[in-house]
Amino acid sequence: MTSITFKKNKKIKLWAVLFWLFVWEGVSIWLGQEILLVSPVVVLRRLFVLIFEASFWKTIMFSFFRITEGFFFAVLAGVLGGSIAFKFKKIQELFSPIILAIKSVPVASFIILILIWVPSKNLSVIISFLMVFPVIYTNILNGIQNTDKDILEMTEVFKVSEKNRIRYIYISEVYPFFKAACSVSLGLCWKAGVAAEVIGIPEGSIGEKLYEAKIYLNTPDLFAWTIVIILVSMLFEKIFLAGIDKIVQWIEGM
Repeated sequence: MTSITFKKNKKIKLWAVLFWLFVWEGVSIWLGQEILLVSPVVVLRRLFVLIFEASFWKTIMFSFFRITEGFFFAVLAGVLGGSIAFKFKKIQELFSPIILAIKSVPVASFIILILIWVPSKNLSVIISFLMVFPVIYTNILNGIQNTDKDILEMTEVFKVSEKNRIRYIYISEVYPFFKAACSVSLGLCWKAGVAAEVIGIPEGSIGEKLYEAKIYLNTPDLFAWTIVIILVSMLFEKIFLAGIDKIVQWIEGM
């Protein structure tokens, strides 16, 4: 069976990064007000100080585990929900208004509403779930619906078992949709999860650090923690996508 490939033009060139860093530095010098726009050198210096503090890593772990927990639950629910919705038309019709509502309602509305029901420390789990679930569900459903009908008819003729259909056909056809959904939703869950923490202000979270930086007009900390969010999000995305690539290759090779 032909192996699955998924190509993305997401490589960031070093020269482009350096260009925008120089622009950042230039604008910072031109403004001459660190409270408005701090220099990248100052931000990196502050980040270097933070990484040697034990509380820094505890804060990252607090937010990381909760946001990724919401993500993994959403992936599982989205895959199961999309598969069931394909099998049963009534389930698909039942899910449609919920999916539309989650896509349409502003994240802030969800955050404020959920804060009424759950402690702030669990807020980012639920918000991450809500942001990821519709993306995974929709892509899984679309992937199954776009499976080559001729191949499926052939499996009917040759009486291929349901297990082998899933292994050799559905996984190949749906995987590009699933991987694209994961790539998009990983960024969404971090943005929404941290935003939820900024509003809920759970103790020991990245959102709390951003809120404190805003309250005390601590621009270096604000930029430093923003860079941390970007780096952690990118690292997790690369590890997760590489992991599911390996799993699919292993299933194909069985």
